[in-house]
Amino acid sequence: MDKAFIQEYKKIGLNIAYYRRMKSLTQEKLAELVDIDQTHMSKIERATIGVSLDLLFRIAEALEIEAYKLLIFRD
Repeated sequence: MDKAFIQEYKKIGLNIAYYRRMKSLTQEKLAELVDIDQTHMSKIERATIGVSLDLLFRIAEALEIEAYKLLIFRD
């Protein structure tokens, strides 16, 4: 993960957490739906690791949203 983009990764993580909560999903359940470990999902939401586009697409699919919504950064 390129540290120059840490703020963007944090915003992606916040968006994932936001939409996950909107669907009343736990991190564990969302992780199960996208076939990753819960600790991996936690690290993505906290921006301690990056997220690939493939995984971002799987997360969006599990959340039943279009992937671009995870990249819209609110102030």
